[in-house]
Amino acid sequence: MTDDELKELLDALWLRYEDVAFIGDDPISVPHRFTDRNDREVAGFLAATIAWGNRRMIVSNGRRMMELMGNVPYEFVMEANERALERLDRFVHRTFNGQDLTAFVWALRRLCRQWGSLGNFFETRYGETGDMRSVLADFRREFFACEHPARCEKHVAAIERGASCKRLNMFLRWMVRDSSRGVDFGLWRRIPPSALYLPLDLHSGQVARALGLLERRQNDWRAVEEVTAALRRFDPADPVKYDFALFGAGVNGAMTNA
Repeated sequence: MTDDELKELLDALWLRYEDVAFIGDDPISVPHRFTDRNDREVAGFLAATIAWGNRRMIVSNGRRMMELMGNVPYEFVMEANERALERLDRFVHRTFNGQDLTAFVWALRRLCRQWGSLGNFFETRYGETGDMRSVLADFRREFFACEHPARCEKHVAAIERGASCKRLNMFLRWMVRDSSRGVDFGLWRRIPPSALYLPLDLHSGQVARALGLLERRQNDWRAVEEVTAALRRFDPADPVKYDFALFGAGVNGAMTNA
């Protein structure tokens, strides 16, 4: 397949799957329940944090998190007292439990008080470094700078250890990419979509390898850099738009029908 043919295929898949019709079954439906920027940032980060395993369970448990927070996630993060935080003890999603969620609320509260908002941290640090790889490492250090149970650390990927950072990259895609198609939010305008990296997972990795976009067999950070560099050939300004193409084709087995 030539590059022109591959671009035509990827563009067709992107147009098919970056569609509001698919929001309801995706974790992004959790922050889509809100209109306030701060609510979307907090809800998006927490929904992305639990985005592994069965998608229906992810969406259901993401909504459950929001209900436990009174469906005012930012206000809850910033103002919940000890009694309100006790409600979070009921939460569980696979290995992420109420203890983890409570620790994440405290970490978000500290970070938002220090930086003004979750988005301002990412936008400011990107403005200072110009490199999302540095920002991902900085975020993890900043997030866990407060006292927290050691068990929580496994729920935020460490790029310095070679992790693919799939969930963080997915959260960044939601917040940064243009909102014109009604899926991503385009809230963080000081970060260009060209700076993003693919949220690489099992499905997108399989399709990328089938299309010759990825040779590395492991879904680690080296693979993320390889496949993102390949996608930049087809759209240097917005390579991560092809996340929809790769993931959608992988989940729905539709690659050959585009």
